[in-house]
Formats: sequence, structure tokens, C-alpha cells
Amino acid sequence: MSRSLVIKITAGDNDPERCNQAFTVAAAAVAAGVDVSLWLTGESAWFAVPGRAAEFSLPHAAPLEDLLDTVLAAGRVTLCTQCAARRGLTEEDLVAGVRIAGAAAFVEETLRDGAQALVY
Repeated sequence: MSRSLVIKITAGDNDPERCNQAFTVAAAAVAAGVDVSLWLTGESAWFAVPGRAAEFSLPHAAPLEDLLDTVLAAGRVTLCTQCAARRGLTEEDLVAGVRIAGAAAFVEETLRDGAQALVY
């Protein structure tokens, strides 16, 4: 059975260590060959906007922009539908490769055989 990892990030600049940890785990899993789906929710929604990940800084941490690029290269990145709407974001506003989807898609991904879900 193939394993997959679904990671939901709820933190952004408001909790930089938790936010960076989620991106780091997602990128490490991608590098290990795991099927990764990264969900941006809450304050992490802003990292779906071009340039926002580059503005994030945390001492002794990999650049968030690099981590996001790693996940986009071999995994999936999704912005929560409601989180996008609350911030006035549409797919035209997002980094190439980021999609917008809602709770039904999240539930479907997390309930697949072999899926492991983590929430940060």
C-alpha cells in the first residue's frame, strides 16, 4: 500500500515556528518520495500569493519560499476555499500550481487508504 501525507497549515506569520515546521515536514516528505498534499488555511493562506513566502523569515530555518517550491515541484498545494474568499483571493492571485478547493476535497484526501493527516 502506498502512503500519502496530507498536511494542513493553519498558522502563518502569527506563529512562525509552527508554520515553518509544517512546510519543513511537507518538503522533507516530498524529498523522501512521499505523495504530499499541503493545505493552506487560516493565516497560511497568504503564502499562496506570489512573493509572500519570500517575505517570511525565521532564524535557523530554511526559506519558506524554497520549501513551498519543493512541495509544488512534486506534490500538491491547495488553498482553502473559505480562507481564499475571506481574503478576497482568486486563482488568478495565486502562485502557479496552487489550487483552491474546499472541505469535501480535504476530507476525500484524508480518508484515502494509506493517508496520514497532520494539522499544524
